Parts: sequence; C-alpha cells; structure tokens
Amino acid sequence: MKTALDGLYIRYNRRERVYPDPLQFVYRYSRPADMEIAGFLASALAYGRVRQIEKSLTYLFKCMGESPFEFVLQFDRKKRRRLKDFRHRFTSGKDIADLLTLFQVVLDRYESLEKFFILGYHPNQKNIVPALSRFCDRLFQIHAERDGWVSRGFKFLLADPRAGSACKRLNLFLRWMVRDDAVDTGLWKSIKKSQLIVPVDVHMGRLCKLLGLYSRKTLSLSTAIKITKSFAEIEPDDPVKYDFALSRIGIVENCDGRYRSQCESCDLCEFCGQNRMTFAKTG
Repeated sequence: MKTALDGLYIRYNRRERVYPDPLQFVYRYSRPADMEIAGFLASALAYGRVRQIEKSLTYLFKCMGESPFEFVLQFDRKKRRRLKDFRHRFTSGKDIADLLTLFQVVLDRYESLEKFFILGYHPNQKNIVPALSRFCDRLFQIHAERDGWVSRGFKFLLADPRAGSACKRLNLFLRWMVRDDAVDTGLWKSIKKSQLIVPVDVHMGRLCKLLGLYSRKTLSLSTAIKITKSFAEIEPDDPVKYDFALSRIGIVENCDGRYRSQCESCDLCEFCGQNRMTFAKTG
C-alpha cells in the first residue's frame, strides 16, 4: 500500500492541485502572519459544499481587506459591522466577529497563534490531542472572561477534542501549518509532524474504511486516532502525509465507495476491492 500511496502523493501533492481546496485562500497572502490567520479561518469554515465554502471565504476575506492580520489587530465596532451580513451555514458574522475579537487578545499578548498554541504543547506526547485540547480550553476561557458565556455558534467554530469530535477542521489547520511540502505551508516550526492527527471527514472516513484502516461505525476522535495510527505504520514520521492526496480522490474524483469503471485506473483499486463488499454491507 505504501507504494500506491506514494504514487498518489507524487500525483496530487502539487501547488497547482490546491484549487478548489480552502487552502487556496492561505496562498493569496505571502506574509506568514496573514497566512496564519487566513489558515485558521479557512479551515474553520471548511464544512459543507466546496463551492459554498469558496463563496463564503471569498466574501469574508474581501471584508477583511489586504491583510487579515492587520484587520484582527485593529478590529473594532466598525470592522465588526462589516461582518454583520456574513453567513456560512451554521456560522454567522457574529460568530466570526467574536472569534476575531478573541484573536485580537491572543495576538496582543502572544504575537501569533503558534506562540499561543505551544503554551500547552509538549514534544514528548504521543500526539497533538492534549495540546489541541489545551488550546481550545484557553480560547474558551479568554472568551468567557470577556463575554461571560460561549455561544453555540462559537463552540462550533472550535470543536473541542474533549467532546469526542474528530476535530477535522482544527486538525486540518494544524496540517497546513506544521507540514512543509508543495501543498502545506510549514509555517509552524515548533511542532513535530509525527504528532499530527489525520483530518477525518465523510470522504476521508469512507476511503479509509474501504482501505481497511479502521472498522468503527462513527467518525469520532478515537476513529481519527485509529486511522492516524494505521498511517503511522506506513509513514511513522509523517502519518498525515497522504491526507491531501486521498482527499482529492473523494472530493475531486467523486469517489463514493461504489465500483465504477474509473476504479480500474486508481492506484488504490486492489486495496479497496478487498473491502468493498464489507463496506457495502456496513456503510
């Protein structure tokens, strides 16, 4: 399977393949501080249909002007009003404004999201989950201290690992920031890529189940950890290496788990074929 996965990596992990992934919005900026903020927002809204995600992010970054970082640093009531008409499925302009208000505090105190994140990070832990939990805990704490409560919409933007969520969007953000290749930015130098967790959504979950990497019925954090461990057996130092390439199969190639004539030309066909009947019975 490693040979097949490496073939997919070579084919798909190219900068020109990024579109229509939300990661495209990060590369609209060259300043690391802008890319970090753009990355968090783009990953936070990476749910729903691809075209709707693109439309929502286009609108949001237009509201923020040339520099997302400067927009956050100077965020005030006037800038909050710019976001009042924003809506992306479950996320309102108020939710985004609350998040940016929180980031303003974080940047004022710690200069960057990376420096804030590593306050709860330990390089000797087996994965990034404890640090991610501390990151969310500290953000919720700062938000509650300022506003006294945390809204449902704001909670959705920060899917706390302690609740058992697969945390696809937060893990996606970390992949973008930590890994360094033609696709991922590698902006964060303080975290080991061997500790990252695979960002698991419906597409990734379906494909990994077809490949026999897990057998659970639900997509939870424990499922994401199980999938990551399976990839770690193939690529111990970089278990999230194949995430972008595999997600292209689900999103771009429209793989839905059912056999099609195109399957014969897919590098993974022989591995999926072994589990397709089981998948058809269990979903």
